[in-house]
Amino acid sequence: MNRVKTTQSKTGEIIAYSEGAIRNNISAVEYCRTSMAAISGCAAGILGLSGTLGFLFYFLSVFVLWLMVLLKSGTQWRKYFISRSNLLTNQFMGGLCTYVLFWTFLYGMVHVY
Repeated sequence: MNRVKTTQSKTGEIIAYSEGAIRNNISAVEYCRTSMAAISGCAAGILGLSGTLGFLFYFLSVFVLWLMVLLKSGTQWRKYFISRSNLLTNQFMGGLCTYVLFWTFLYGMVHVY
């Protein structure tokens, strides 16, 4: 079902959103976020980051991915997403779990064994 939702902007202009298109865009960003969490977790494990430095590396990689998505969507980001803040915070903890999984696995494989 491809329903259209409408909202009113601050200027009084009515904006229509395609629910299916927005859902597809968010799904693509989630795929990128999961892949980024796995890759950056592998990098952190191989580099031997531990403790707070490892978590800061995750926060940095999430922020860099957010900037890359915003740069890709350009100045017309409203055409693709409802809010920029949701791009940064949506599924943050799920990505963190993936990151920690790969981080600890590769840290153990490279530096412990």
